[in-house]
Amino acid sequence: MKKIVSTVVLFSLLALALTACGGAGDTGGKEIIFANAGWESMMFHNAVAGLIAEEIFGYSWKEVTGTTAVMYEGQLTGEVDVHMECWTDNIEPYADDLAAGRFKELSVNFDDNFQGIYVPRYVIEGDAERGIEALAPDLKYIWDLKDYPEVFPDDENPGKGRMYGSIPGWEIDDVLYNKYLFFGLDENFIYFRPGSDPALQTAIMSAYDKGEPIAAYYWEPTWLLGMYDMVLLEDEPYEEELYLKGECEVPPMRVTISASNNFADNEDNEEFIEFLRKYKTSSALTSEALAFMQETGTEDYIEVAKWFLKEHDELLDAWLGSEDAESMRSFLSQ
Repeated sequence: MKKIVSTVVLFSLLALALTACGGAGDTGGKEIIFANAGWESMMFHNAVAGLIAEEIFGYSWKEVTGTTAVMYEGQLTGEVDVHMECWTDNIEPYADDLAAGRFKELSVNFDDNFQGIYVPRYVIEGDAERGIEALAPDLKYIWDLKDYPEVFPDDENPGKGRMYGSIPGWEIDDVLYNKYLFFGLDENFIYFRPGSDPALQTAIMSAYDKGEPIAAYYWEPTWLLGMYDMVLLEDEPYEEELYLKGECEVPPMRVTISASNNFADNEDNEEFIEFLRKYKTSSALTSEALAFMQETGTEDYIEVAKWFLKEHDELLDAWLGSEDAESMRSFLSQ
């Protein structure tokens, strides 16, 4: 396999990037290093697993920051212990390395991470509380947009509708534009490319807060889809050979939890590894936690993890033995 980054560069980045996150108590020298590739959902899952690692299994823990490629390479070399959110399709050698036994895949954190064109639910169903009538009650599939250009008007092109696409330069932007052409949306819709993620967020938030229609690309899990009730427009079933042509749905990706062989094969980590094998969430749960951060302005991921585990107490029973689950509840109630 062609190395994505050199080992020298990797070690240098890891040495500079370690940040302490836990370990206030006596851990007996046990420590976990979590990968942090920089996005919020990964840091959230690190905090949840790290909090449980510290309070139940007696570890201290740290995060190491870097690109996806660096984090993945660090796991292979044993410099990173645990990767809580490994987007498998974005790592070309993942399947081959897994088959070769170069790391351990422990579980699927979530695999319902959809993306595509969303519209506010009130566009389809209305919202009596907000006094909003359903403007497109038969809107279900992405090609149905052709029937509603007047519902999603483009201010700069009278008589045309507007569909907000992806960020320029992303692969999904090409897929969406091909989809726009394939389903004939170019007949009466403009494919509008926002210049950045903040610009796309602003367009969706502004429309939603005003109760106005919008058809826009977005993805899960994100705080935005945790805060706003949006409906993903349906598409043709996924077929690999049709995907890049835009002729079918965008498939969800397996987002896994994995560990280095050094960490997973150490019998001292057996109980924590068993916990990670049971760890499973969803895009909806992750988006909910990110929305809580956004709404409350909380920047402390540990506090978000505590809120989340109290809000979804049932997960403790799914992940932990009965005594450990009760111990965690006792800690959270303090």
